[in-house]
Amino acid sequence: MMRGRVAYAGAIHEAYPHVDGVRLADGRVRREDEVVWLAPVEVGTIVALGLNYAEHARELQFSRQEEPLVFLKGPGTVLGHRGVTRRPADATFMHYECELAVVIGRTAQHVKRENAMQHVAGYMIANDYAIRDYLENYYRPNLRVKNRDGGTVLGPWFVDAADIADVTQLALRTFVNGTRQQHGNTRDLVTDIPALIEYLSGFMTLAAGDVILTGTPEGIVNVNVGDEVICEIDGLGRLANTIGSDADFGRA
Repeated sequence: MMRGRVAYAGAIHEAYPHVDGVRLADGRVRREDEVVWLAPVEVGTIVALGLNYAEHARELQFSRQEEPLVFLKGPGTVLGHRGVTRRPADATFMHYECELAVVIGRTAQHVKRENAMQHVAGYMIANDYAIRDYLENYYRPNLRVKNRDGGTVLGPWFVDAADIADVTQLALRTFVNGTRQQHGNTRDLVTDIPALIEYLSGFMTLAAGDVILTGTPEGIVNVNVGDEVICEIDGLGRLANTIGSDADFGRA
Protein backbone atom coordinates (compact mmCIF):
# COMPACT_ATOMS: atom_id res chain seq x y z
CA MET A 1 0.00 0.00 0.00
CA MET A 2 1.12 3.55 -0.76
CA ARG A 3 0.57 6.10 1.97
CA GLY A 4 1.80 9.57 2.71
CA ARG A 5 1.36 12.54 5.03
CA VAL A 6 0.00 15.96 4.18
CA ALA A 7 -1.00 19.12 5.99
CA TYR A 8 -4.46 20.45 5.22
CA ALA A 9 -6.87 22.79 7.03
CA GLY A 10 -4.59 23.17 10.04
CA ALA A 11 -4.02 19.45 10.65
CA ILE A 12 -1.71 16.65 9.52
CA HIS A 13 -3.42 13.77 7.73
CA GLU A 14 -2.46 10.35 6.51
CA ALA A 15 -3.10 10.33 2.78
CA TYR A 16 -3.45 7.87 -0.09
CA PRO A 17 -3.27 8.10 -3.89
CA HIS A 18 -6.48 8.97 -5.71
CA VAL A 19 -7.25 9.46 -9.39
CA ASP A 20 -8.22 13.07 -8.65
CA GLY A 21 -5.25 13.85 -6.42
CA VAL A 22 -5.00 12.60 -2.85
CA ARG A 23 -7.48 10.97 -0.48
CA LEU A 24 -7.25 11.94 3.18
CA ALA A 25 -7.77 9.32 5.89
CA ASP A 26 -11.23 10.75 6.61
CA GLY A 27 -12.29 10.15 3.00
CA ARG A 28 -12.04 13.69 1.63
CA VAL A 29 -10.36 13.98 -1.77
CA ARG A 30 -8.21 16.99 -2.58
CA ARG A 31 -6.04 18.04 -5.50
CA GLU A 32 -2.30 17.63 -5.02
CA ASP A 33 -1.86 21.40 -4.98
CA GLU A 34 -4.46 21.89 -2.25
CA VAL A 35 -2.34 20.20 0.41
CA VAL A 36 1.17 20.66 1.77
CA TRP A 37 3.14 17.47 1.37
CA LEU A 38 5.30 16.21 4.22
CA ALA A 39 7.78 13.35 4.33
CA PRO A 40 5.65 10.17 4.26
CA VAL A 41 7.05 8.95 7.60
CA GLU A 42 8.40 10.55 10.76
CA VAL A 43 12.06 10.52 9.83
CA GLY A 44 14.77 9.63 12.34
CA THR A 45 18.46 9.59 11.46
CA ILE A 46 19.22 9.87 7.76
CA VAL A 47 22.25 7.93 6.58
CA ALA A 48 23.29 8.73 3.02
CA LEU A 49 25.57 6.85 0.64
CA GLY A 50 27.91 8.45 -1.84
CA LEU A 51 29.31 6.90 -5.03
CA ASN A 52 27.23 3.74 -4.60
CA TYR A 53 26.64 3.24 -8.33
CA ALA A 54 29.75 2.36 -10.31
CA GLU A 55 28.80 4.40 -13.39
CA HIS A 56 28.12 7.49 -11.26
CA ALA A 57 31.52 7.10 -9.58
CA ARG A 58 33.12 6.91 -13.03
CA GLU A 59 31.05 9.93 -14.13
CA LEU A 60 32.75 11.87 -11.33
CA GLN A 61 36.10 10.22 -12.08
CA PHE A 62 36.37 8.36 -8.79
CA SER A 63 37.06 4.68 -8.26
CA ARG A 64 35.29 2.34 -5.87
CA GLN A 65 36.32 2.62 -2.23
CA GLU A 66 37.01 -0.33 0.08
CA GLU A 67 34.21 0.74 2.47
CA PRO A 68 30.95 2.55 1.70
CA LEU A 69 31.13 6.34 1.73
CA VAL A 70 28.51 7.30 4.33
CA PHE A 71 27.45 10.53 6.01
CA LEU A 72 24.58 11.75 8.18
CA LYS A 73 21.93 14.34 7.42
CA GLY A 74 20.02 16.52 9.88
CA PRO A 75 16.21 16.83 10.13
CA GLY A 76 16.18 20.31 8.60
CA THR A 77 17.21 18.86 5.25
CA VAL A 78 13.87 17.07 4.77
CA LEU A 79 11.31 18.45 2.33
CA GLY A 80 8.09 16.95 0.96
CA HIS A 81 6.71 16.34 -2.51
CA ARG A 82 6.07 19.52 -4.54
CA GLY A 83 8.37 21.52 -2.28
CA VAL A 84 10.86 24.17 -3.38
CA THR A 85 14.62 23.77 -2.91
CA ARG A 86 16.78 26.90 -2.85
CA ARG A 87 19.63 27.36 -5.28
CA PRO A 88 22.15 29.85 -3.81
CA ALA A 89 23.03 32.73 -6.11
CA ASP A 90 26.73 31.83 -6.03
CA ALA A 91 26.22 28.21 -7.08
CA THR A 92 27.56 27.23 -10.51
CA PHE A 93 26.77 23.48 -10.41
CA MET A 94 23.78 22.22 -8.41
CA HIS A 95 22.33 18.83 -9.22
CA TYR A 96 19.64 16.37 -8.17
CA GLU A 97 20.27 12.81 -6.99
CA CYS A 98 17.41 10.35 -7.44
CA GLU A 99 17.79 7.64 -4.79
CA LEU A 100 15.97 4.67 -3.31
CA ALA A 101 15.30 5.48 0.35
CA VAL A 102 15.14 2.49 2.68
CA VAL A 103 13.07 2.96 5.86
CA ILE A 104 14.08 0.91 8.88
CA GLY A 105 11.17 -0.76 10.66
CA ARG A 106 12.77 -2.15 13.83
CA THR A 107 15.97 -1.79 15.80
CA ALA A 108 19.05 -3.21 14.09
CA GLN A 109 22.27 -3.90 16.00
CA HIS A 110 25.03 -6.13 14.64
CA VAL A 111 22.68 -7.57 12.03
CA LYS A 112 24.00 -10.17 9.63
CA ARG A 113 23.41 -9.78 5.92
CA GLU A 114 21.09 -12.79 5.73
CA ASN A 115 18.74 -11.25 8.32
CA ALA A 116 19.02 -7.63 7.24
CA MET A 117 15.85 -7.32 5.18
CA GLN A 118 13.75 -8.31 8.21
CA HIS A 119 14.55 -4.84 9.56
CA VAL A 120 13.21 -2.95 6.51
CA ALA A 121 9.72 -1.45 6.82
CA GLY A 122 9.50 -0.07 3.31
CA TYR A 123 10.73 2.40 0.73
CA MET A 124 10.39 5.96 -0.56
CA ILE A 125 11.87 8.07 -3.34
CA ALA A 126 14.53 10.59 -2.34
CA ASN A 127 15.94 13.51 -4.30
CA ASP A 128 19.10 14.56 -2.48
CA TYR A 129 20.51 17.77 -3.93
CA ALA A 130 24.21 18.63 -3.97
CA ILE A 131 26.10 21.81 -4.80
CA ARG A 132 29.48 20.83 -6.18
CA ASP A 133 30.94 24.31 -5.63
CA TYR A 134 30.89 23.69 -1.89
CA LEU A 135 32.46 20.23 -1.94
CA GLU A 136 35.75 19.95 -0.09
CA ASN A 137 36.50 16.51 -1.52
CA TYR A 138 34.49 13.55 -2.72
CA TYR A 139 35.48 11.30 0.17
CA ARG A 140 34.33 13.67 2.92
CA PRO A 141 31.18 15.55 1.84
CA ASN A 142 30.93 18.68 3.95
CA LEU A 143 27.91 20.19 5.66
CA ARG A 144 27.28 22.87 3.05
CA VAL A 145 26.85 20.21 0.36
CA LYS A 146 24.77 17.55 2.10
CA ASN A 147 23.01 19.20 5.06
CA ARG A 148 21.25 22.09 3.38
CA ASP A 149 17.78 23.11 4.56
CA GLY A 150 15.21 21.63 2.20
CA GLY A 151 17.82 19.82 0.15
CA THR A 152 16.54 16.28 0.71
CA VAL A 153 13.13 15.73 -0.85
CA LEU A 154 11.27 12.59 0.30
CA GLY A 155 8.04 11.07 -0.93
CA PRO A 156 5.46 11.30 -2.13
CA TRP A 157 4.60 7.86 -0.75
CA PHE A 158 5.87 5.27 1.69
CA VAL A 159 5.46 1.78 0.24
CA ASP A 160 5.52 -1.32 2.45
CA ALA A 161 8.46 -3.63 1.79
CA ALA A 162 6.06 -6.53 1.19
CA ASP A 163 4.54 -4.63 -1.75
CA ILE A 164 7.83 -4.45 -3.67
CA ALA A 165 8.40 -7.78 -5.35
CA ASP A 166 12.14 -7.31 -6.02
CA VAL A 167 13.91 -4.27 -4.63
CA THR A 168 17.07 -5.27 -6.53
CA GLN A 169 15.42 -4.62 -9.91
CA LEU A 170 13.90 -1.13 -9.65
CA ALA A 171 14.47 1.42 -12.41
CA LEU A 172 15.21 5.03 -11.38
CA ARG A 173 14.58 8.01 -13.66
CA THR A 174 14.98 11.78 -13.33
CA PHE A 175 13.33 14.35 -15.60
CA VAL A 176 14.30 18.03 -15.71
CA ASN A 177 11.58 20.15 -17.32
CA GLY A 178 10.19 17.02 -18.95
CA THR A 179 13.47 15.74 -20.41
CA ARG A 180 14.89 12.52 -19.02
CA GLN A 181 18.41 13.16 -17.78
CA GLN A 182 19.06 10.26 -15.43
CA HIS A 183 18.33 6.56 -15.66
CA GLY A 184 19.60 3.65 -13.58
CA ASN A 185 18.59 0.48 -11.80
CA THR A 186 19.04 -0.75 -8.24
CA ARG A 187 20.67 -3.92 -9.57
CA ASP A 188 23.76 -1.75 -10.12
CA LEU A 189 24.25 -0.77 -6.47
CA VAL A 190 27.88 -1.25 -5.47
CA THR A 191 26.89 -2.11 -1.89
CA ASP A 192 23.38 -3.57 -1.76
CA ILE A 193 20.76 -3.04 0.95
CA PRO A 194 21.52 -6.13 3.09
CA ALA A 195 25.23 -5.31 3.02
CA LEU A 196 24.54 -1.68 3.94
CA ILE A 197 22.42 -2.69 6.94
CA GLU A 198 25.05 -5.18 8.08
CA TYR A 199 27.79 -2.56 7.71
CA LEU A 200 25.93 0.29 9.42
CA SER A 201 24.45 -1.77 12.24
CA GLY A 202 27.93 -3.05 13.02
CA PHE A 203 28.91 0.31 14.53
CA MET A 204 25.67 2.22 15.05
CA THR A 205 22.16 1.29 16.14
CA LEU A 206 19.55 1.70 13.44
CA ALA A 207 16.10 2.49 14.85
CA ALA A 208 12.58 2.46 13.44
CA GLY A 209 12.14 5.52 11.24
CA ASP A 210 15.80 5.80 10.29
CA VAL A 211 16.33 6.20 6.56
CA ILE A 212 19.16 4.96 4.36
CA LEU A 213 19.65 6.83 1.09
CA THR A 214 21.29 4.27 -1.16
CA GLY A 215 23.02 6.51 -3.70
CA THR A 216 22.30 7.81 -7.19
CA PRO A 217 23.12 6.51 -10.68
CA GLU A 218 24.86 8.44 -13.43
CA GLY A 219 23.20 11.26 -15.34
CA ILE A 220 23.50 14.39 -13.22
CA VAL A 221 23.15 17.81 -14.84
CA ASN A 222 23.06 21.32 -13.47
CA VAL A 223 19.63 22.68 -12.49
CA ASN A 224 18.60 26.32 -12.40
CA VAL A 225 15.98 28.49 -10.74
CA GLY A 226 12.53 27.65 -12.07
CA ASP A 227 13.40 24.12 -13.15
CA GLU A 228 11.01 21.31 -12.32
CA VAL A 229 12.70 18.07 -11.30
CA ILE A 230 10.76 14.80 -11.20
CA CYS A 231 12.24 11.59 -9.83
CA GLU A 232 10.59 8.24 -10.52
CA ILE A 233 11.27 4.78 -9.12
CA ASP A 234 9.31 1.73 -10.24
CA GLY A 235 6.48 1.00 -7.81
CA LEU A 236 7.10 4.09 -5.67
CA GLY A 237 5.56 6.89 -7.70
CA ARG A 238 6.79 10.28 -8.95
CA LEU A 239 8.45 12.85 -6.68
CA ALA A 240 8.16 16.43 -7.97
CA ASN A 241 10.22 19.41 -6.84
CA THR A 242 11.10 22.87 -8.13
CA ILE A 243 14.19 25.04 -7.78
CA GLY A 244 13.83 28.45 -6.13
CA SER A 245 16.06 31.49 -5.85
CA ASP A 246 17.50 33.34 -2.87
CA ALA A 247 14.80 35.96 -3.45
CA ASP A 248 12.08 33.32 -3.18
CA PHE A 249 13.40 32.60 0.30
CA GLY A 250 13.77 36.25 1.32
CA ARG A 251 17.55 36.23 1.00
CA ALA A 252 18.01 38.84 -1.72
